[in-house]
Amino acid sequence: MAHYLDPKNDLTFKRVFGEHKHLCISLINSMLPLEKPVVNIEYQSGELIPRLTDVLRNTIVDVRCTDSDNRQFIVEMQLYWSESFKSRVLLNASKAYVMQLDKAQEFELLQPVYALNFVNDKFEKSPEMANEYYHYYKIVNIRNTEKQIEGLEFLFVELPKFVPQNRAEKKLHELWMRFFTEINENTKEIPVELLDNEFTHEAIEYLEKAAYTKEQLEVYDKWKIAAMTERSALKDARKEGVMEGIKEIALKMLKKGVSINEICDYTGLSQEKVKELSS
Repeated sequence: MAHYLDPKNDLTFKRVFGEHKHLCISLINSMLPLEKPVVNIEYQSGELIPRLTDVLRNTIVDVRCTDSDNRQFIVEMQLYWSESFKSRVLLNASKAYVMQLDKAQEFELLQPVYALNFVNDKFEKSPEMANEYYHYYKIVNIRNTEKQIEGLEFLFVELPKFVPQNRAEKKLHELWMRFFTEINENTKEIPVELLDNEFTHEAIEYLEKAAYTKEQLEVYDKWKIAAMTERSALKDARKEGVMEGIKEIALKMLKKGVSINEICDYTGLSQEKVKELSS
């Protein structure tokens, strides 16, 4: 029985889409609403900007490429959502756009940059977006969204929200989404639809554990541990932020003369915590 690695891991994601142009082209064309599909690409260096802060870390993108029309595509996999990730995406795309001035001396020669981001986390929590996993952004006129400033476009895909409309669906968009959401280290049987398609079938072959050296598997495991540590840190930060918000509410209630018992009932804080705030 074959054993598979997770395609969302940094090592495997770059192996599949950063080393095989035809698979990267298939993914881009299936995800982005391009008027003219990509037919050929050349990979570019991933490093766009230097280290900024511990939050943004070193912004080296997963896959960056340019097609035959000089359009640029930045393709990234992010396991855990944080608000800083949006800043990172905007910064990387903007830098890629500006860097064209080194070659194109005329502004009208600048070509668009597309940032395609897969996120293995839910970040759109509003009720109206509860079932929406596909979020596409352009720079548009707020009164007439048909009017657009071309240059930067962004797509964020929430992988956990994806639900196949038809298990036998063979469209590449659906197949690549299933590739990311249904294949992992616990997979014992590959869905036949993914094996029937030449692109996803080939991509799955690159996930077979036997195709990796011992050293590569060690890198894979280290990345998993680092990702788990990052997720834990994000959860702790969110909890801390929630607690700070509760304390602020309690302080405001104290200033308005609300009794300690009522504050405890409303916020869930203990009497000792509320008394500490009042001292």
